[in-house]
Amino acid sequence: MSRILIIYTGGTIGMVRNAATGALESCNFENLVANVPELKLCGAEISAVTFDNPIDSSDMTPRHWGMMVKIISDNYDLYDGFVILHGTDTMAFTASALSFMLENLTKPVILTGSQLPIEAIRTDAKENLLTAIEIAAARDADGNAMVPEVCIFFHEELMRGNRATKISANNLAAFSSNNYPLLAHSGTEIDYHKEFIRRPSTGTFTPHYRMDPGIIIFSLFPGIRREAVEGVLRSKEIKGVIFRTYGSGNAPENGWLVELLSEAVLSGKTIVNISQCATGKVQMEKYRTGKQLLEAGIVSGRDSTVEAALTKLMFLLGENLSQEQIRCRMNESIAGEITI
Repeated sequence: MSRILIIYTGGTIGMVRNAATGALESCNFENLVANVPELKLCGAEISAVTFDNPIDSSDMTPRHWGMMVKIISDNYDLYDGFVILHGTDTMAFTASALSFMLENLTKPVILTGSQLPIEAIRTDAKENLLTAIEIAAARDADGNAMVPEVCIFFHEELMRGNRATKISANNLAAFSSNNYPLLAHSGTEIDYHKEFIRRPSTGTFTPHYRMDPGIIIFSLFPGIRREAVEGVLRSKEIKGVIFRTYGSGNAPENGWLVELLSEAVLSGKTIVNISQCATGKVQMEKYRTGKQLLEAGIVSGRDSTVEAALTKLMFLLGENLSQEQIRCRMNESIAGEITI
């Protein structure tokens, strides 16, 4: 049998409702296991490790990502796959971060959770958990991992982790992979789309722990004021900016805006252009309103999600690369996060 390690971080999947306040609160992993007796029948040898203090995913930080990387690294040779139970609010950020922090990954790391607690009558937790374990344990005809990358499994769909984003706070289908096909679909059987699954490299598995959070996301909107942009771009604490523009990467032709952006790039900041649209890609050369940003030294985020662009920039800054090296790497596909 495949050996699977479950890493329980917290989230709705293991929460219980406080009888006094009515609010959902984190519970322990034993409570979750007690509600899923099917774990004993799933055909895999399962072990589990839990955060000392399970957290709501709203409290997730780069320090917690490092904790997950450490657990996976310490147990990498002991298990065939890993399932991370995580709250949905920041799951796409975590999946994206881990895709960069786990270099040369050859084993499945599947993140999942639920929109309803495991104790709820209509819970989606059981299906998500059991199918995530099955995917983590799956092997091809040669005995290799079927999906050797960081993924999110949610409501019958397996997505590349750094291509997924949360799209609903209420629907059971909470995640979408807008710019990349699904890796698998779960129905009566699990149908793997092998042509879209990333093959592992031949390099040595290498964990990374440093993520530089000196980054901010800000979005354009009609009527944006110079003072707001200036406060962001001239901050000495900010090393990188995820700049959410219109359409295919366009911005208003305000002289002051291009001037501030150029100044920030020259000062050493890396600014990445990400479209506010849910689908499509940045093409700054397409219109004059985008070309001005290209000429100002803005880096194209191509078809990246905001979560992937943010965590990728955190990762590259944490590697202590030069600004030019970071600019080049942002336009390379490190873990399948952008289409070249």
